[in-house]
Amino acid sequence: MFITLIITTISCKKEAQKIVVTEDDFHAANENLSKTMVHDIFSPPVASRVYAYSNIAAYEVIAQFNPEFNSLTGQLTELHPTPKPQSEKVNPEIAALTAFYEIGKSLVFSEERMTTKRDSLFNSWMEMDEETFIVSKAYGMKVAKHINNWMKNDNYAETRTMPKFTVRTDDESRWQPTPPSYMDGIEPHWMKIRPFVIDSSNQFKPAPPPEFSMEEGSRFHTELMEVYNIREEIAEDEENSEKMAIAKFWDCNPYVSILRGHLMFATKKITPGGHWIGITKIACQKSGAGFDKSVYAYAKTSVAIADAFISCWDEKYRSNLVRPETLINKYIDESWSSVLQTPPFPEYTSGHSVISGAAAIALTDIFGDNFSFEDDTEVDYGLPVRNFTSFKAASIEAANSRLYGGIHYRVAIEVGLEQGQELGDFIVNKLKMRNSKADLASK
Repeated sequence: MFITLIITTISCKKEAQKIVVTEDDFHAANENLSKTMVHDIFSPPVASRVYAYSNIAAYEVIAQFNPEFNSLTGQLTELHPTPKPQSEKVNPEIAALTAFYEIGKSLVFSEERMTTKRDSLFNSWMEMDEETFIVSKAYGMKVAKHINNWMKNDNYAETRTMPKFTVRTDDESRWQPTPPSYMDGIEPHWMKIRPFVIDSSNQFKPAPPPEFSMEEGSRFHTELMEVYNIREEIAEDEENSEKMAIAKFWDCNPYVSILRGHLMFATKKITPGGHWIGITKIACQKSGAGFDKSVYAYAKTSVAIADAFISCWDEKYRSNLVRPETLINKYIDESWSSVLQTPPFPEYTSGHSVISGAAAIALTDIFGDNFSFEDDTEVDYGLPVRNFTSFKAASIEAANSRLYGGIHYRVAIEVGLEQGQELGDFIVNKLKMRNSKADLASK
């Protein structure tokens, strides 16, 4: 009887199955993070921080196992050595996804939106091979704790208690809140966030904007009139206007408020950083990048985007320049409205231009020049696919969209794009993430 029981127990024990984790699981994790931040209405700078830490956590796991990739220890500001795995049974992909989800869920409000999808995935792996899953998850949690301890010292918590931005009403060249919601200036202390790679928030300080002047013929007034005239041009045939299509495609404003009588409500959209994270997914899928190389691409791009926001916001609240809408309503046409809703922070330099420039440099470094792609990032928000011949071409269009949208002067776009490109060049030259210089797409 005893022998029979032992035999029955052994025969009923489920044999472990090999857990297969693919790059699609990691793409889905980033997409889940993006959708959660859209739901929670994260500001563009804050969203960039979330992407960066989550993807760095995953990358640090992979760098412990794959000799092609170098740890970011000593390369990112104040990042100390990542704990090494203590078991040969650790599945790197499971550990990387664990670290990603653990950091990501700690930085959003709607944690359940992250944990529901994560737990469904994890439960399936647990059923396949419980021992491997437990060991792998434990290591991922250990790395996440390490990244979390580093993250807590980046001054973010301190900026939550700093005073609101003070609007100057004595100088019409300074930024004023804009309709319809007249929101306070967003993240006026973001330049105090610890950078990831750049030396300081003002390392890539651009030249100041043109001197404010409403005198006809002055450079500032000429650029203001360009914004006004482009809007008038678009208004002649909005349905067929390519400039209108470009403006809407790159809107990426999570703060859009809609007025219906006395009722105001918000429409939720992806941030500029979120759009470029979407492009990263597209590039990885087109090139056939595997799990490790996809993690590398997300980490490098998100770091470039995060530092670009720190650099841009440093200038925004230094120059504190008024938006076109404010001046056009006051001096030219009080009923005028821009194609895109003006976002709630100063004008110079253009945020989308800076981060697009930086992201394009990072992605070009990974996938190469002339990497054509179909950008379907905005399909979920009711916009059609657009085609690009390269990341740089996409960044130029993203930058120009701000002029077509009526929310930036040309100089903020051109200087902002250059600011982002210079910052991106600095990051890709300073970070030594791969031991091989071979192009990712050829691997």
